[in-house]
Amino acid sequence: MTGSLNHSNTSATWVNGELRLAGLDGRMIALLRAIDQSGSINQAAKQVGLSYKGAWQIIERANNGSPKTLVSTATGGSKGGGTCLTEAGRSLLTLFTNLEQQHRQFLDQLNRNLADDPDTVLLLQRLVVKTSARNQVFGSIAEIHAGAVNAEIAVTLKGGERVIVNITQASLSHLGLQVGADAVLLFNSADITLSTGSDSNRYAARNRLSCSVIRVQQDEVNAEVIAMLPGGETLVALITSESAQSLALVPGMKVWAIFKSNTPVLGVMPLL
Repeated sequence: MTGSLNHSNTSATWVNGELRLAGLDGRMIALLRAIDQSGSINQAAKQVGLSYKGAWQIIERANNGSPKTLVSTATGGSKGGGTCLTEAGRSLLTLFTNLEQQHRQFLDQLNRNLADDPDTVLLLQRLVVKTSARNQVFGSIAEIHAGAVNAEIAVTLKGGERVIVNITQASLSHLGLQVGADAVLLFNSADITLSTGSDSNRYAARNRLSCSVIRVQQDEVNAEVIAMLPGGETLVALITSESAQSLALVPGMKVWAIFKSNTPVLGVMPLL
């Protein structure tokens, strides 16, 4: 099972921010722009996704809070009335437009600076990964052994432990794996078997990770065991309450987290 994390470091937007000028936000400015273009509150409200009443409330608040009227409304007349920005309104719109451009340039520069720092980008990439799998650990690809049908990948975790992952040749080609590339391993809590040192050798699974129990939460049927790896990562194992009682699990106890090589989903991030 494999997955790919395709983040473009040069185009990623890590820093976002809304521009506000005193009490003016983007929604109010968007309404002013739409009024300036359409000459109609009704049309402007539709353009920016507001109700007619909501648009009027924003206009009233803007006019009341400004030393000069920003929006002028006329009724009747030979042209049937209409709504337009006053000179003060257009000046405010021009000011905000210029600030928006400077704001975008400022954010672009911040994101470029972040993209130039490999350590920061790696941190941010890992923070934005979202998955339904309870376990997510990061490491780097240490070895790649390609066979006739499958490939065996060795991933080194932060604490120096190695995890063996078995994938197909097609997945190996698709992911473009390289030794040294950053990788993430995803696996479900139900796929982990816990064992004490005395009986860990009776399992045929390729992966045995030494860890210590942090806490145990259980009900009448299942027990959720949270354990810590030497590198500081945590693993969650879902076992039966009967198994938890048989192992006599308590915080601080050393256990083995055991799982097969085809259990983890392997995701890779491109080298910088």
